[in-house]
Amino acid sequence: MNGQNRSDIYPGLEVDIILKKDQRSGKLTRGIVKDLLTSSAFHSRGIKVRLEDGQVGRVAEIVEED
Repeated sequence: MNGQNRSDIYPGLEVDIILKKDQRSGKLTRGIVKDLLTSSAFHSRGIKVRLEDGQVGRVAEIVEED
């Protein structure tokens, strides 16, 4: 699932994000959502979140649990 809809994302969710410094390369960083930083319901480049380790980026992918 992509990370463009705010309603799909909540604290405690495992996600892959793209950090600002990694936007050119597209390198993903995996972590657990701590805070949602985008207030709008939808964002074309992904909802901006802060992970529990303090890193901030846009959600590229929501990690599906098996």
